[in-house]
Amino acid sequence: MSGVQIVEVAPADADLRLDRWFRQHFPTLSHGRLEKLLRTGQVRVDGARAKASARLTAGQQIRVPPLDDAAESPPSRTYKAPDPRAVEALRACVIHRDDAVIALNKPPGLAVQGGSGVGNHVDAMLDGLRFGAKERPRLVHRLDKDTSGVLLLGRTRQAAARLAEAFRGRDAIKTYWALVVGMPKLARGHIDLDIARRRAAGGAERAMGVPDDDGGQRAVTDYAVIEAAGRRCAWLALRPHTGRTHQLRVHCAEALGTPILGDGKYGGREAFIPGVEGGNRLHLHARSIDLPHPDGGRLSVTAELPPELVTTWRFFNFPTDAADPFA
Repeated sequence: MSGVQIVEVAPADADLRLDRWFRQHFPTLSHGRLEKLLRTGQVRVDGARAKASARLTAGQQIRVPPLDDAAESPPSRTYKAPDPRAVEALRACVIHRDDAVIALNKPPGLAVQGGSGVGNHVDAMLDGLRFGAKERPRLVHRLDKDTSGVLLLGRTRQAAARLAEAFRGRDAIKTYWALVVGMPKLARGHIDLDIARRRAAGGAERAMGVPDDDGGQRAVTDYAVIEAAGRRCAWLALRPHTGRTHQLRVHCAEALGTPILGDGKYGGREAFIPGVEGGNRLHLHARSIDLPHPDGGRLSVTAELPPELVTTWRFFNFPTDAADPFA
């Protein structure tokens, strides 16, 4: 590789140690060589010297000096031009915009980042959300493709770093809505149940679940029943205090015994109710986020249910608005 590279830390790499980031993106670079580059200031984070143990946040800029030819560079983040109609549809999803932050009400079915078989996704369309700004907005957290609701973007590097720090430091108060199959034994509760990666049914797909031993990561969620349709279906408010992958889906299915409607990955056949229109889609919505604003004070954003989920809410005669039970 010739020349210096400035590489932006992706949301997926937030909270990684700097040495582990290099191990992932430059696997042939030895630890000893990295330590020398750090000691001599050739590797820098946001223009400052850094230690191998430094924790990264999304949006930070890593200076990568010329490396040995054998060292691999990070995968290219080039995308084909997105469909202009998809960009316009994404712009219509903006529910808050100021000089530092953009908030989207992400529709279900739209991926946040690319992957195998993924066409349009938010990351590829961020240039369409500049709104005249010099910088391309940056992702600071993620939602699953099939989860709708509040998705925040930082409009500058500094804003993205501060927002990412709020998520990493648990200063972001997040509330989700979900329809679950069945009724929890208690109408309100606190779940503290570890989660670990495992194989999904059949062993073909990686998933998360409650570990058989002590090898998992701590996952904590508060929940409250807002309304119920007998014991057939319940509308829950969920407040995660940790940010584990698929945490809410696992906790609903395995801790409460009430899988989220449409979540066959974690609930199997029990996640479906015959005769429910639209019941095959995941009924999980990021309802609101409250966190420190990068420019001071706090930012609170609420996302309305998408039309795809409103249909099911109405099927069960649930209203489409409700007071926050955790307030």
